[in-house]
Amino acid sequence: MDISHSSDESKVLILNTGGTINMIFSQQGYVPEPYFLTETLHSQHRFHDPLEESLFSHSGSLEGYRRWTNSGKGSPMGTQFGSREPSPSRGGAREEPPQSLTLPVRSSRPIGLPEHLAPTADKLLPRQPICKKLSEDVYEAQLPTLVTPRSSGPGGNRKRIRYAVLEWHPMLDSSNIEIQDWIRIASDIELNYSTFDGFVILHGTDTMAYTSSALSFMLEDLGKTVVITGAQIPMSQLRNDAVDNLLGALVIAGHYIIPECCLYFNHTLFRGNRVSKMSSYDLNAFSSPNFAPLVNVGIDIVVNWQDVIRQTNLRRFRSHKLMSPHVATLRLFPGITGATIRAFVAPPTRGVVLETFGAGNAPQRADLAEALKEACDNGVVIVAITQCSKGSVSDAYETGRSLLQAGVVPGGDMTPECALTKLSYLLSKPELSVAQVRALIGTPLRGELTLPESKIPASLSQPISMAQSLDNIQGLLSQVVRLSSSSSARAPTIKIETADTREDAEAAEQAAAPWSWTAAEAIATESSLFPFLIHLAAARDDPDGVAFCLAAERDRAPESGMVIGGGLANCADPASGRAPLHAAALQGAHRAAGMLLEAGALVHVRDALGHTPLYYAARQGHEELVELLVKTGANLGGADLEGGFVRLAVKKAVRARDEAALRVWKKAGMDVEA
Repeated sequence: MDISHSSDESKVLILNTGGTINMIFSQQGYVPEPYFLTETLHSQHRFHDPLEESLFSHSGSLEGYRRWTNSGKGSPMGTQFGSREPSPSRGGAREEPPQSLTLPVRSSRPIGLPEHLAPTADKLLPRQPICKKLSEDVYEAQLPTLVTPRSSGPGGNRKRIRYAVLEWHPMLDSSNIEIQDWIRIASDIELNYSTFDGFVILHGTDTMAYTSSALSFMLEDLGKTVVITGAQIPMSQLRNDAVDNLLGALVIAGHYIIPECCLYFNHTLFRGNRVSKMSSYDLNAFSSPNFAPLVNVGIDIVVNWQDVIRQTNLRRFRSHKLMSPHVATLRLFPGITGATIRAFVAPPTRGVVLETFGAGNAPQRADLAEALKEACDNGVVIVAITQCSKGSVSDAYETGRSLLQAGVVPGGDMTPECALTKLSYLLSKPELSVAQVRALIGTPLRGELTLPESKIPASLSQPISMAQSLDNIQGLLSQVVRLSSSSSARAPTIKIETADTREDAEAAEQAAAPWSWTAAEAIATESSLFPFLIHLAAARDDPDGVAFCLAAERDRAPESGMVIGGGLANCADPASGRAPLHAAALQGAHRAAGMLLEAGALVHVRDALGHTPLYYAARQGHEELVELLVKTGANLGGADLEGGFVRLAVKKAVRARDEAALRVWKKAGMDVEA
């Protein structure tokens, strides 16, 4: 039974590539077991709640729990769901509950049982769906879904997460992961991008940092959450880290829109291109020494929204399906010779990551300098990073400047995994020249490196004085009054009178100390007014008002802490859950919407009813705005289609022969002919 997206649930696709998390113990040691993970998730209440399936309207409640247990289908002491047979690891298969809910999943490789073999199969297990070939390298199957209990997300909204597991066959140890596997992951995300709200990739830990770095570049103009995770101890073991890692990744992908390729491990969400595996023994296996985590998971889930990357280009998501294999990493060591370097950079090598000493230093020998300069002159892109786990390369030392003089490009504080995959990504783009690749190496594309202080705008590093805070609030109130008034031709001046006469004011000052406030209080006042102002400016399609808010956030965010919930461009109204982009969509505010999107507004954001800005723009007939949102990657789905309103609206337009309305819905992605 296929399902649509409910307004109180999110959909996540798990791509299970393999790794330790899937393994069971055998005579040969730990080996991967097909379908074991999915079977285990079915049996654990935290990953699959029968209440959510059988008692849809009472899920997660005490009443629903009692009704379920009293029905005889469950036990207060267990988590049974229907009848069960032994798990695959014991030689059997678990029986699926009747009418298992499914979701259509596409892949660049076959899924389950080929369609032409289905009629001859003696017994088609639910875990072996029928695979249809839609086109060359595109396959589709209806995969059974699991659903979590409700949990609290941003703003206290309680949602369940419905997810499907697309398992690779055969599953791969991460040491066997290659470039083609990165392309396969990126392709599968692209094929399912419009169907799911987020993605989780299960992966072995050994090369996980390489995959997360590569995907951060390959997933271009990403607008949804992608989380890579795995485990040091398999799910099959009583004591493991697999449960926490998978559950944490699933919750973040299902509840939060963090449009980055991330890595989740040991209660921490890292930027995917900022991590390295630091331990083969500890559960805290990964570290991001040069960049703070994006999310810390404890009693509360704390998101560092100020550091979250947001798409600012008005382009749809796409996956880049090509990476150059002609890149390598060379680690300097005492005594390395020019002959070694010449052999290493010989064709077909096009790019080299040079791991240098300390802050970018290298031996000062003529043969080394000549070999490096010769390679750079021949078009090989050589990127210098540090061998140290923490820190960056610089030209503070003479031994470091000699590399730059030879043509080596500084790689800042990029990790070895990131530098290698970024080089592979840039060299795979035929439209880029060698000079352009060298320039882009030092340019942050996905937040992979830290800009030197000399390149940071001065406005971001200067503190705000009390006088500036007062002036800011005066200007802010002027903007509020201007937008709230019926006529916006002129911004009025606001005057606060504390006494009837000048003499009275002076007497008041003599009687008591002048009223004052702290800088923190001034900042708090600003922060409480800006969300109201940007919603108002968006609804009025007022570019000046939107620009005023965004400029204030851009100039003072580091000190004021104004970046809350993804920034002003994404601040939600507490009552409706609507972001400024929703306000612009309802009013057809095309100019304001464009400014918001360029400032990082999330095009897939949903309000408390589960609706996207595209839904409201299409419903109101704002054709130009629909075109802009679709261009940026928006699509109708989930609650937008739930309840049949869109279908009724299309039918009404057909009966009324309203060509304009039909044209708008068609541009929004509806099949009006059907």
